[in-house]
Amino acid sequence: MTGVLPIALEEATKVVQALLLSGKEYACVMRLHGDAAENRVKEVLEIFQGVIYQRPPVRSSVKRRLRTRTIYYLDFLEMDGRNVLFRVGCEGGTYIRKLCYDIGEVLGCGAHMQELRRTRAGPFTEEEKDGFVTLHEIAHFVNKWQESGDESFLRRFIQPMEKALALIPKIYIRDSAVDAICHGASLTMPGILSLESDIKPNDIVGVFTLKGEAVAIARALVSTDEILSADHGFAAKTLRVLMPRGAYPKSWSAS
Repeated sequence: MTGVLPIALEEATKVVQALLLSGKEYACVMRLHGDAAENRVKEVLEIFQGVIYQRPPVRSSVKRRLRTRTIYYLDFLEMDGRNVLFRVGCEGGTYIRKLCYDIGEVLGCGAHMQELRRTRAGPFTEEEKDGFVTLHEIAHFVNKWQESGDESFLRRFIQPMEKALALIPKIYIRDSAVDAICHGASLTMPGILSLESDIKPNDIVGVFTLKGEAVAIARALVSTDEILSADHGFAAKTLRVLMPRGAYPKSWSAS
């Protein structure tokens, strides 16, 4: 497989959890094991849009139990003989090689994944000029930095970890609540200043300062409407602290 691969460094590895859950987009070449009409291929691809059942393949990193995954779109691009090129946008954790196998079963001729390119991983796309680089370019920029000591070369491919959280719902908190969250406390209603709409219970959310600094990744305990109408209680459970303790002054008591 080729394409987009976000890599987290040092403390930013804490945001990988959010990237694993984020949507992906792939360009895939599927090889049919028999002949099939183009119109029939298009019809079958449409069947697989929406929520599908999928059991991970034998060679996978997770337990092979039946689960649901969402295919947001599955666009036929072109067909050359038994090779079918399509673009798929899907929920994180979707196995494209299993998707190709299942499509082949419905077609009745069988199929396998011949080539795969990830074109998007969460907020990162291969169309971006800022931050999307090859391994050869990384080696070049690192050498330039080592020779000159100019950190601007590193900023050609290293981005703030907040970029990885661009697509998850956000809650913005008071400065006085930041240090408590950094110590692992759950987020309470009085600490919230603003938030994005359509947050639902159990959604993974990003907790941010008013300056846009990532404080933590949390799991919402209530919906947006409930947060807006309440003046006390817990709004989200902290799952992963991203900001170091002491970055903001302490304004809470351990007692």
